[in-house]
Amino acid sequence: MRKLLLPGMIIVSAILIIARIFYLQIIDDTFKLKSENISIKIKYDYPERGYIYDRNGELMVANQPSYDIMVVPREIKKLDTLEFCQLLNITKADFLKKLDKAVVYSPMLPSVFLGQLNKLEYAAFQEKERKFEGFYIQKRSLRDYQVNVGANVFGFITQANEAMVKHNPYYNSGDLLGKQGVEEMYEVELRGVKGVKHIQRDRFNREIGPYKEGKYDTIAVQGKDITLTIDAELQKYGEALMINKRGGIIAIEPKTGEILALVTAPSYDPAILVGRQRSRNYTKLYNDSIAKPLYDRSLLAEYPPGSPFKILTALTGLQVQAIDTSTTFTCNHGFSYGRGRFMRCHCGGGVRKLHMGIAKSCNAYFGNTYLRTINKFPTPSEGVDVWSNHVRSFGLGQFMGYDLPTGRKGNIPTSKTYQKAYPNGGWRATAVVSNSIGQGEVLMTPIQLANMMATIANEGYYYTPHIIKKIKGQVIDKKFRTKHVTTIDKPFFKPVIEGLAEVFKTGTAYFLNVEGIEICGKTGTAENFAKINGKRVQLEDHSIFVAFAPKDNPKIAIAVLVENGGFGSTTAGPITTLMIEKYLKGKITQKDREKRVLEKSLQGEYNKYSRKYIDSMYKIKVRKDSVNRVLTQKKLDSIKKSKPKA
Repeated sequence: MRKLLLPGMIIVSAILIIARIFYLQIIDDTFKLKSENISIKIKYDYPERGYIYDRNGELMVANQPSYDIMVVPREIKKLDTLEFCQLLNITKADFLKKLDKAVVYSPMLPSVFLGQLNKLEYAAFQEKERKFEGFYIQKRSLRDYQVNVGANVFGFITQANEAMVKHNPYYNSGDLLGKQGVEEMYEVELRGVKGVKHIQRDRFNREIGPYKEGKYDTIAVQGKDITLTIDAELQKYGEALMINKRGGIIAIEPKTGEILALVTAPSYDPAILVGRQRSRNYTKLYNDSIAKPLYDRSLLAEYPPGSPFKILTALTGLQVQAIDTSTTFTCNHGFSYGRGRFMRCHCGGGVRKLHMGIAKSCNAYFGNTYLRTINKFPTPSEGVDVWSNHVRSFGLGQFMGYDLPTGRKGNIPTSKTYQKAYPNGGWRATAVVSNSIGQGEVLMTPIQLANMMATIANEGYYYTPHIIKKIKGQVIDKKFRTKHVTTIDKPFFKPVIEGLAEVFKTGTAYFLNVEGIEICGKTGTAENFAKINGKRVQLEDHSIFVAFAPKDNPKIAIAVLVENGGFGSTTAGPITTLMIEKYLKGKITQKDREKRVLEKSLQGEYNKYSRKYIDSMYKIKVRKDSVNRVLTQKKLDSIKKSKPKA
């Protein structure tokens, strides 16, 4: 048997090899196509990208025709360069630069010479195209925005660079693809499939018809239409309210995790990144290092959450039984937690229970609650880790997994954080008590704040926030339909929600009521520091407000953060209530409030910061110049001293 094993294996292997060779040479002639590729010209037919709709079926992004001039360097014959350049309004230097780039890519393959011609430019070139051998027109489609908002939601379309072409064989030089936003996240669905035509050429390089009668040709398949969870009208309204302000607004439907509005400010009209001026406009946006319009603050900016974080301090305290609803603490206009350490409070002072502690945002109540929570355990390290784990169950301190290509984790400290800060040990709960009021080492993004409120509205669970509602002919990712349950027991949410409702009755937002809607919310004011000229400078506080409504069967959870906006109730609060009324009622009854918000500008505050920054940069430059002059003079002096005497 062993004697037959080796010959048998050889025979079987030989049969398999012969069968494979027979298949490749006789049956499958795709390799023949490749071998004959030198006499085959490949033309691509680019499909329209899928349309983008809002949750109510409103068309937000469509398409418009575009024309690229393609070049195959090897096929260029005698050319009147002057006429060519005048026709396309480019210089000879531009012509040579673009041609060199095409040659580097490939002398034999087509690449984009000049992209995104408009109809007039296309018509002028098409009329004389026959005179310019090696050049031809490639029709494509560009985005046509039906709204002038949502730039951070959509992203933009750009040309595939060399790295992308090498990484993904689907793309060729000059192909268009989505960058940022849903255009990037759903690129495969939106782009469709490009068609391919193989044109046979004779020995004089003339086209003589389809190769093999079109056997290998494929037709273009249009991209799939997608429906977003965004409410277009709410998005427009949110961006209008944030004019002349910086920050973000995130609104979520609690029961589904669907993002209703995703506002970052300042923003820009997405249409400016379409057409021949796209590159120039993008460079302007990119170079604006002060306002940062390309920086999506709603997803990327990490801020101390301030007082809204007190909600989690309360829930954690209830869960570990450090407090209950009848626990009282006395506030003496602040909280003294050590020698010379005092946490000021604006609640008015007095004896506080949970209900009014939330309503009045009492620092003393939550400072005491936090200390009791940490000290409930044998060591501060154990206490901090228990607290941290409960807080993280709300999706904080980690990437949330939403369907947008950018984001930050924020920060929820653990015992390891403080072991690094205090390598010799000896730290106690009082050293980290600022976490209790959302300062300290705690950082959150606006979308995390909104998701926190959605979780509280649901009394302990959330769905991963997402922006896709429907893809034509396709089911959305299962992870967006998976419920995440926190480590806080459901009964503890009831008293906290009652406290959040009290905020609008007798608490810090009593003057922000909306008739007919019972809102649950929390004001927040976060300290704001910046490093200028090497010094830590305190700037105007950030204004924060979080809420959900209505109290029973909530339909919207929202977080608003306005940089340098001051108190939460004065800037972020009015924006929050206007957004809630707009979504739930479809109209605004608080016209005076709306007028104040629309007219309010914080540009003066931002300009102060800009001037401080610019002044500091100028001082640094002057100091460097002065140092350089001194060093140069010293160098000259040393040269003179070392020069031999005649």
